[in-house]
Amino acid sequence: MISSGCGARRPIANRRQPPPAEPSNTPPGTAESAKRSTDVPENPANPPAISSTPNRGKPGVAPVPSGYTEEGNASWYGEPFHGRRASNGEIYDMYKLTAAHRTLPFETMVRVTNLSNGKSTTVRITDRGPFIENRIIDLSLAAAREIDSVGPGVVPVRVEVLSPGVDPTTGFFTVQVGAFRDHGNAERLRDRLNASYSPIFIQQYDSPDGLLYRVRVGKIAGEDAARQFSEQLRTREGFTPFVTRLDQETPAGGIR
Repeated sequence: MISSGCGARRPIANRRQPPPAEPSNTPPGTAESAKRSTDVPENPANPPAISSTPNRGKPGVAPVPSGYTEEGNASWYGEPFHGRRASNGEIYDMYKLTAAHRTLPFETMVRVTNLSNGKSTTVRITDRGPFIENRIIDLSLAAAREIDSVGPGVVPVRVEVLSPGVDPTTGFFTVQVGAFRDHGNAERLRDRLNASYSPIFIQQYDSPDGLLYRVRVGKIAGEDAARQFSEQLRTREGFTPFVTRLDQETPAGGIR
């Protein structure tokens, strides 16, 4: 069965592989590539295990995110994204303590601890990313400096939600299955998947290197259900999928 919000059509057997996402020219794993990696998915040979342990609270009471933690790798981003618009609509300032995360609500305050040296910083979530399998958060330059991650570029971290009052696992989510520089490639992937999944939409992203077209599948209530659906797509279609929060409703087939 396909998770709620994604239609009940089953995948077609022996389907052709989708056209590959077009890679960035910048090598992965460098400070310069940190935010660039949010645009085009990559497939690391041995992605690290990532754990998420939200505090569900008492029955009948809206849970709060105190105790919600996540461990994985953090990167950072500065130029050429400084002065450009972040996903929440504000202008990104690499000298402020902010970060990009795929699923946490905007304005969530989180503590990020560098597990290599124990140094920590507190940041506000203002952006979406990183869309690469072995990273869970992209820090601003200022935040990276506070935990001494500028030089390494990518470091192991623990992310702890500090903001009270909202469960970060609720809301609507979607699954990104590809990102393309050519709109035609994105349309072909969307049309191929349309036979089995719904809704499917293409989201336009204006990156410093030009427009990217992100193909996303489903409108799913709850992060847990979205992650289950993501694993179905990985198994059935061979994708490297990424669960991301739907910050505003996007119509099927639409570009925003």
